Amino acid sequence: MTTAIEAGSPAPGFTAPTNDGGSLSLDSLRGKAVVLYFYPRDDTPGCTREAQEFTEALPEFAAAGAEIVGVSKDTAAKHDKFREKYGLPFTLVSDAESDICERYGVWVEKKNYGKTYMGIERATFLIDADGTVTKVWRKVKVPGHVEKVLEAVQALNQADG
Repeated sequence: MTTAIEAGSPAPGFTAPTNDGGSLSLDSLRGKAVVLYFYPRDDTPGCTREAQEFTEALPEFAAAGAEIVGVSKDTAAKHDKFREKYGLPFTLVSDAESDICERYGVWVEKKNYGKTYMGIERATFLIDADGTVTKVWRKVKVPGHVEKVLEAVQALNQADG
C-alpha cells in the first residue's frame, strides 16, 4: 500500500543498490540534509535535464551541507552508464522492486496516450539531518525545480544555524 509522506513525517529508511556496485543506507546520511529525488527513467529527456541541473547546482548544495540522491527503477548498471554519459557526480539508487517508491508514495498510476500504467511520479523530498522530511515536491516540472530545492536547503540551514 502506498503511503503519502508529508513534511514532518520521518523519512522511511532504506538500503538499496547504487551505481558503482555499492549500496546506500539512508541512515548512513544522518547528520546532513538529503535531497532525495525520484525520477522515471535514466537517459530520457526530462530525467537527464533534471540530473544535469542538480549537477550544475552541486557546489551550492554541497556548501549548504546537502547530499543529493536520485532514485529510479533502473538497474545499478544502467545508472553507471547514465552517470558516465552525463558526468553525474551524485549517487543513483536502484529501486528495481519499487519498494522505496512505494514507501515514499511515488509509485502511482499514470496515463499516457490513453494507456494506464504504474510508474514513478517525479517527486523530491528534503530530509533534514535528523531524518525528518521537511519539504515535499510532487508532480515536479523540471524547469526551475532545482532552484526551489536549493532555496529550501539554504533556508533549512538558516533555521538550523
